[in-house]
Amino acid sequence: MKTQGTAQTIEVSSPAIGGRRQQVIVFLPPGYSSHPARRYPVFYLLHGSPGLPNALLLTVKAGVVEDELVAKRRIRPMILVMPFGSSSRFTDTEWANGVRPHSGWETFLARGVVRAIDRRYRTIRSGAGRALAGLSEGGYGSLNVGLHHPGEFHVLESWSGYQLADPILSVFGGNRGRLDYNSPRDYVGRVAPRLRREGTYVWFYSSRGDRALAQNIAFAQELSRLGVRHRFAIVPGGHNWRAWRENFPQAILAASRGLRRG
Repeated sequence: MKTQGTAQTIEVSSPAIGGRRQQVIVFLPPGYSSHPARRYPVFYLLHGSPGLPNALLLTVKAGVVEDELVAKRRIRPMILVMPFGSSSRFTDTEWANGVRPHSGWETFLARGVVRAIDRRYRTIRSGAGRALAGLSEGGYGSLNVGLHHPGEFHVLESWSGYQLADPILSVFGGNRGRLDYNSPRDYVGRVAPRLRREGTYVWFYSSRGDRALAQNIAFAQELSRLGVRHRFAIVPGGHNWRAWRENFPQAILAASRGLRRG
């Protein structure tokens, strides 16, 4: 059996973003081609802004870490999926459904990408087999998309993310209702009964050098109040690639363990 996974790039289109064809990087775990009858859980990873999906492989070293932990039998083999969630590297979408035409990036991810991956690869085709994570803006997007689609992802992770939509962003058009809907800290109470019933697990961290630390602490307190399964940590470092790279082994371990219970 191969001891290293393989990366490939596909394209996914969606009416939600005007039929654009978006790059999606897929990392197939070691042994994928050797076990044609086996189905795999999927770990979706969202980049930040500005950002590109290949940074999750090249800088965070997601594939290298998975190879190492699979070889040590510390995690189950998972398919890693890294979509490009913007029209350009420097365009801020927040992974949200924006007010402008063809800016449905949440729908592109939760419907378009997930369905395309389930059609093309041997996945576990239910929320019990899916984890969703992201760094910075991607961490916000992971929580926001995951809460809007309860049951579609069994594990939600945010790495140095935030939980309140920024009112100055044109994505949300300054609409109060839209801002509340896209603020995980405010929205989570609406879906807490479903999260408890599904056993959804929320794993997230921030650092003392991160300006969103207070939001993360408040979100952890809200999850505790609501009885939603979660783990929050304050990690060394700041809002940077070093922190995301050093904490990725724990992130993929949390996803693997959470999905094992799913």
